[in-house]
Amino acid sequence: MKLFFALGLLFSFLAKDSLGLSPVILIPGDGGSQLEAKLNKTNVVHYICAKTSTDYFNIWLNLELLVPFVIDCWVDNTRLEYDNVTRTTRNPEGVDIRVPGWGNPEPVEWLDPSHDSTGAYFNTIGDALVKVGYVRNVSLRGAPYDFRRAPNENGEFFIKLKTLVEDTYTMNNNSAVTLLVHSMGGSMALHFLRQQTQSWKDQYIRRLISLSTPWGGAVKALKVFAIGDDLGSSMLRQSTMRLEQVTCPSLAWLLPSPLVWRPDDVLVQTDKFNYTIEHLEKLFTDMELPTAWEMRKDTERYSRDASAPGVELHCIYGYNLTTVERLVYKPGSWLDGSPQLAGGDGDGTVNLRSLEACARWGKAGGARNARHPVKLVPLPGAEHLRILHDPRVLQYILTVLQH
Repeated sequence: MKLFFALGLLFSFLAKDSLGLSPVILIPGDGGSQLEAKLNKTNVVHYICAKTSTDYFNIWLNLELLVPFVIDCWVDNTRLEYDNVTRTTRNPEGVDIRVPGWGNPEPVEWLDPSHDSTGAYFNTIGDALVKVGYVRNVSLRGAPYDFRRAPNENGEFFIKLKTLVEDTYTMNNNSAVTLLVHSMGGSMALHFLRQQTQSWKDQYIRRLISLSTPWGGAVKALKVFAIGDDLGSSMLRQSTMRLEQVTCPSLAWLLPSPLVWRPDDVLVQTDKFNYTIEHLEKLFTDMELPTAWEMRKDTERYSRDASAPGVELHCIYGYNLTTVERLVYKPGSWLDGSPQLAGGDGDGTVNLRSLEACARWGKAGGARNARHPVKLVPLPGAEHLRILHDPRVLQYILTVLQH
């Protein structure tokens, strides 16, 4: 305890200099922010579903809402409805969903406000930073957002994030900020940085520390469109979760990118047709998911941008874990039923080729690359979500933040 106190004093002193401790903003991935809902519905899908609520309540991640029968209410409340005219989504009528706790790390450290262990997210990293002198809501901030949506519908988030960076910079003796991101949060941060001028980034951003970012998407997104995902829980049915998941533009954004997958890479294999990245329109038509293709068109421009973030980047990711890289349907099954998931290398969720795509920014060379180095940190066996609690990652982060 005395050692941690002494370190805290030392790091507080160092934070007065831009070369000392950098304040941190945590940006979560898909499913990594608390969401709250308030209901005022006239119709429900099941008689046990509540039509109204007196106030906002935690809807993600609330395990009490993910039990049999009740989960049908949850799906109906969290799904999105796509408007082909405005090319945006909306919540179902009578459902208001908000993201609580802007700027506070709490909603991204714990997905369950009760701090149930199943809702643990950035908490291990947050605790480690506090032990060495960081202060929540001062030098440790959080940037939660509606992860169901892609950048085209998260414009307000990027505006608020810029203000949060500037405010955090000012609150910490004009110390440049470190963006510490996980999974899709890395893709969100990359889009944010591409929107800013280089002079702004040079002043306000110290570095980007990325964990498990799918820089070029992932085949798992196709798997979710096809059969859904149970979030690793034996309690949940993939087919039930799919009803909500396929309505989310962020899932379309996470589809494989042409920057990483070749035109001849087969993603979905059947006895009638082999689908590559160039056949996504046909695939979604054949799957009877026309809205998925519309959402893909809305988000595709982000998947084709190869420009660098323009800041120092630490790209940390796992490998040597079986990760779906192709959906294989049995002869005669067409696109019905459950495909065999042919595996390749990755972190169990994101393919290795996508995780290590950050390497392209380190190969540019020249003065700009020297100013914005890219450090690849591949870790064998670092699973996509558990990487947030990996001792190797914690040690690396603490070491980087002290320089």
